[in-house]
Amino acid sequence: MRRFYGFDLGDAESALSLLEKNSEIAPTILEIEGVKSFITAYAALSDGTLLIGENACYANGAKKRKLRFKSRFLKDSGVEQDIRSFAAGVLGALYSSGDLLRHDDDCCFYVGCPAGWNVNDRERYRSIFERVGYPPTKIISESRAALISACQSKHLQIGYDILSKPMLVVDIGSSTTDFAYINKGKEIEMQTGGEVYLGGGIMDELLLKYSVEHADNSAKVRKILEESEPWKNYCEFACRRLKERYYSDPEYFKDHECKDSVLIRHSFPATRLSLEMNADIAKYLEEGSSERLEGSSFKEVFIASLKNVREGISGDRPELLFLTGGVSKMPLIRQWCAEVFPETVVISGSEPEFSVARGLAWSGKIDEELREFRADLDELNKDTIVEEIVKEHIKDLYKDIVEALTKPIIRKAANPVFERWRNDEIDKLTDTNAELEKEIAAYLHSDEARELMVEPIANWLKPIAEKLEEYTVPICIRHHVPYTALSLKSFMRISDIDVKIDAKDVFAVKEITWLIDSIISIVVGLLCGGSGVALIASGPTGIFAGMMISILVLALGKEKMEELLLKTDLPKPLRRLVPKNTIESRLDVIAGEVRSNLTHTLENEKNNEITERMVNDISREIEECLTKMAEVVEIPLG
Repeated sequence: MRRFYGFDLGDAESALSLLEKNSEIAPTILEIEGVKSFITAYAALSDGTLLIGENACYANGAKKRKLRFKSRFLKDSGVEQDIRSFAAGVLGALYSSGDLLRHDDDCCFYVGCPAGWNVNDRERYRSIFERVGYPPTKIISESRAALISACQSKHLQIGYDILSKPMLVVDIGSSTTDFAYINKGKEIEMQTGGEVYLGGGIMDELLLKYSVEHADNSAKVRKILEESEPWKNYCEFACRRLKERYYSDPEYFKDHECKDSVLIRHSFPATRLSLEMNADIAKYLEEGSSERLEGSSFKEVFIASLKNVREGISGDRPELLFLTGGVSKMPLIRQWCAEVFPETVVISGSEPEFSVARGLAWSGKIDEELREFRADLDELNKDTIVEEIVKEHIKDLYKDIVEALTKPIIRKAANPVFERWRNDEIDKLTDTNAELEKEIAAYLHSDEARELMVEPIANWLKPIAEKLEEYTVPICIRHHVPYTALSLKSFMRISDIDVKIDAKDVFAVKEITWLIDSIISIVVGLLCGGSGVALIASGPTGIFAGMMISILVLALGKEKMEELLLKTDLPKPLRRLVPKNTIESRLDVIAGEVRSNLTHTLENEKNNEITERMVNDISREIEECLTKMAEVVEIPLG
């Protein structure tokens, strides 16, 4: 795809954006019917003409006229036809202006929806655009689009780093306020989230109500608005424009008038409704009770919603609160957010009313780039590059792990077994074989052994990581991704990518089962089969035992003597003649032999048996690790 369109279809107003794949600038906001932000309305005329935007609000001869229908999508199945008609009108306007070419198979549309819509709702919504004849269309949440807009915004200067921060997106539309809590780039389900039926339209209604009540022609205007929903909606739209003008600079309008009027051509003669905004009226809009809010005010419901969201966040408190939507320009909105989230930085873009539309177009471009990025990474994983690098360094891993584990195995597993024999808890020395196998296996699968393996594995990974970067860095550069995104070194030191996985989790004990089994068999073989005799006969305090052995050697010969000692249930007093420190000393002497023989066996005798499995296991883990890190780059689309 080369062109990506973002369609923010709102309940009161809509906006469209376009982004070329190779563009380095922000998405362009397209004009529909001569304006960038156009009324979500359509009118079907008696001659078959379909009008959209402001013209649809007051055109004569309309057989059907509809405004503000999106907010009823989940409640009223008939709204699908309204959305289809409006979407068809927008598509026609794009064709007429040349902003979209017919039969363009190199573009796609990203359309926003409230975060609270489930998968089925989104698919039903997407199918509407498909039936109208739109190019390939994808539906993503408006809060997600707002986040992407924040990430890409040069105005905010937060970019890639925002993905590592817990963040709350508050999208204030005309009918609903959409909350989305995002931690480390992942949208987290909240107890309170999605849509809250509170939008700027509430204030528009209050301003219209106030204006009608204070109008000289109040009765006439009220009758018209009761008879004509389109004119009522159009007057509310005019109230919205005046309200936005006032809140863009309340200080200025302390000393200047903020007025407008609407010419209502419902019947002849036309009548005019005067509109005004000032500090007193603004307070009424913010704190006046509304029937739609069951007697509560906009301020009360908004703050209550923020508090519910705060209580519903089970993770870290948001460090950033990103405001989007035209209503977010109101200074009081920032103030209320700061009251509920005092520890949070409140931010918004320079044009919050277009944040979602731009974010939707950016979503398309990012999606395409990530598809290519993933394809390159998959190609690297399918190749034998990782396996070859691991195989080249596998002997170093054997050596480092043997060095780290030999003495702990002898002291923590072997020594207790022989101490149990010495205390007459094990009948014969031949029985120590099975006990050693169990104890060594248990120790090697313990948290202590696991921790001991972390450092040698991490050190062993460093040269592999450096070698692997010869292949991953070009992929990152090619796709404009920070090279640390696929760096095992930054992964191990838990850098700014913020993937909280230690080296011990990258290679859990189960991934080195083959190595552990080999260590058990080798160590047991070295400690048994005659070593037990050496333990009894050695040491300056083992003289009596040595004398007994000498007599047995003379009577039976050495081989028979060793066999007899290993299979005999020696009396406890005889066993106690072998001091505890003698066993420990002897095991320390044996440690060097164990280490040497173990390394030699792993590198040579068992190399073919173990290495292939080790290389495959570790290579697979590294590839999965690269995939996990790549997901960090993909986070904006979730």
